[in-house]
Amino acid sequence: MQIIKLITMAKDQTVLFHSFIFGPIHSRRLGVSLGVNLMPSDGKVCSFDCLYCEAGLNSQGKGTSGLPDRERIKRDLEDKLRTMRDAGDPLDVITFSGNGEPTLHPDFPGIIDDVIALRDKYYPEAKVSVLSNSTRIFTPEVAEALKKVDNNILKLDSAIEGTMRLIDRPTSKDFTVEKLVEGLRQFSGQAIIQTMMLRGSHDGVKVDNTTPEEIDALVEAYREIKPREIMLYSLDRSTPEEQLVKVEKPELEKIGREIEERSGVKVQVN
Repeated sequence: MQIIKLITMAKDQTVLFHSFIFGPIHSRRLGVSLGVNLMPSDGKVCSFDCLYCEAGLNSQGKGTSGLPDRERIKRDLEDKLRTMRDAGDPLDVITFSGNGEPTLHPDFPGIIDDVIALRDKYYPEAKVSVLSNSTRIFTPEVAEALKKVDNNILKLDSAIEGTMRLIDRPTSKDFTVEKLVEGLRQFSGQAIIQTMMLRGSHDGVKVDNTTPEEIDALVEAYREIKPREIMLYSLDRSTPEEQLVKVEKPELEKIGREIEERSGVKVQVN
């Protein structure tokens, strides 16, 4: 019998990160990770409003702290890296994540340059990763910045328009699966495509991107994009929509094997 886990949450779920540099934490996908949050420390700014976002919904508001400026990020990160190095602490990766979409920060390209330089100075063996929802890959300077990092992790949760809109809820009506897949092709061989697998319902509408139809569409998209790697994962924390179901690892691994065989792209399951 298949084992499933229902993920529930309090109605008032809010942002996870109350600072601009956070951690290090142990990431199930990336190892020992020091986080960089380019969004407000007391609110959320995102171009998606995902049903599963661990930082809550956009309706919680943008807060009052505002976006951190480039110099503050550079200063705070250097202070943290110096302290960690002097203490002999390990570090696998510096990860852009946090309370929203990092590429929305107006100084994102310059901040990437700063972080790479600080990484080279203090932890040259560590990687720089960006977790992005892919909405800003059509902006040339953002795309060029993403091409500089070690792990350019870009989101594709469904290659079917209706499912993508149901799960990810993009704030722009102009954002489409067709446009997304076309845009992701520019990172051929460099990007890691991250796909959240889940089931459940939202406002009485079925949510499921694990069906044969969904897998077929994803495989076709992966073939077109030609990423370096595909990263499949499922729910791990509380989610804004209470009626979501975690896809357990044995099933994820089965889906991953099928996708890898059919797409020819390496699949990592977390």
